[in-house]
Amino acid sequence: MDAWSWASRERIMLLAFASLLSCLLTTCQAKVYSRCELARVLQDFGLGGYRGYSLADWVCLAYFASGFNTAAVDHEADGSTNNGLFQINSRKWCKNLNPQVPNLCQMYCTDLLNPNLRDTIICAMKVVQEPLGLGSWETWRRHCQGKDLSDWVDGCDI
Repeated sequence: MDAWSWASRERIMLLAFASLLSCLLTTCQAKVYSRCELARVLQDFGLGGYRGYSLADWVCLAYFASGFNTAAVDHEADGSTNNGLFQINSRKWCKNLNPQVPNLCQMYCTDLLNPNLRDTIICAMKVVQEPLGLGSWETWRRHCQGKDLSDWVDGCDI
C-alpha cells in the first residue's frame, strides 16, 4: 500500500471518528419537546404562517418526522441521513462526511441535532422555499397535508 492510500485511509478514519464523537456529544444534549413547548418555539422563530403554512403544519411534521426529538437520526440505504426535529436529509441540505453533497443549508448535519432549534429552523425554511414546500417531506404529505390540524396547537397559549 503506498503512502497516499495510507494517508487517505487515515484521514477518512479520523473524519469518521470526529463525526461519531460529534454525534455522541450532541445526543447528550438531546431534547424531546412537548407539543405546546415546540409550538411556542416555532412561533417565536416565525414559522406560523411562513410560506402559507400554519404553525400546526410544522408541529404535525415534527411529530411524525422525529417524535419532537431534536437528536433523531435515521440512516438511509444510500448512506445519507435524516437529521433532527424535521429529519432534514444530508443528500442535499447539510454536510456529513461526503464533500460532494450540495449542502444548501451551509451547515453540518450535526448542527441540526442541537436542542436550540435556530439552525434547524433556518434550514427548514430553506427546504420550504423549494417548489414542493412542506410537500418536500413525505411524512408531512402522508400524515398532515389536507387534514384538520387544529388539535396540534389547541390548548397551547400562543
